[in-house]
Amino acid sequence: MVPQIVIVVPVFNEVANIIPLVTEIAAVFRAETRAWQLVLVDDASTDGTWEAICAQQALDGRVTGLRHRKNAGQSAAIWTGISRTEAPFLCTLDGDLQNDPSELPRMLQLLDRADFVCGHRVARQDSVVRRISSRVARSVRSWSLGSDFADTGCALRAFKRSSLAGVFPFNGLHRFLPILVAGNGSTVLEVPVKHRPRTAGVSKYGVWNRLGRGLFDLVGMAWYQRRRLPAIDTDSIPRG
Repeated sequence: MVPQIVIVVPVFNEVANIIPLVTEIAAVFRAETRAWQLVLVDDASTDGTWEAICAQQALDGRVTGLRHRKNAGQSAAIWTGISRTEAPFLCTLDGDLQNDPSELPRMLQLLDRADFVCGHRVARQDSVVRRISSRVARSVRSWSLGSDFADTGCALRAFKRSSLAGVFPFNGLHRFLPILVAGNGSTVLEVPVKHRPRTAGVSKYGVWNRLGRGLFDLVGMAWYQRRRLPAIDTDSIPRG
């Protein structure tokens, strides 16, 4: 069956999390009547993640593995999964099991009244440094972009493919996707979601690549938000 829902998960050196992740997502979507596909995008891992993905694909035809030949970052991995699939409904989450997949069915249901549903982690199970970085980034983002989404960094999302019209790929896209989609006129709904502590693997983010690079990307986003062309109503001359 042609998938109607695609779940895109970017992974990098998450070998210990692949089997639990696939098992949990399969259990969560057991009651889903629409055909679904899980796309695991390996961003050039060096620890056996790709071999684990291949093993899961061999066991379950709903699992698809894609691999970058060189490390390109989280945004590139997400975009690879999106651009290599065609399902009208998309979900994303991180591959470290801190996002709870059981939130996704509820978020998909909310697409009846929104184009894009994004999670807001209400009880962050992260280090003090990551929580402080997120608070600072939100304050600066609100001031510079005029957008006050509570948690644009949350990877747990469900959205219509049509909401991505006009969105272009760039390094850092995953941090600003709700803002870009809202700027294109799509309806964005932010909902509280559970967050879990990491139980295996190592975080790939530190102060610089989370806070520092995020603030750097804000400069480009602020420029784009001020220069983007708005939707313009036009009249045409009737034919005949």
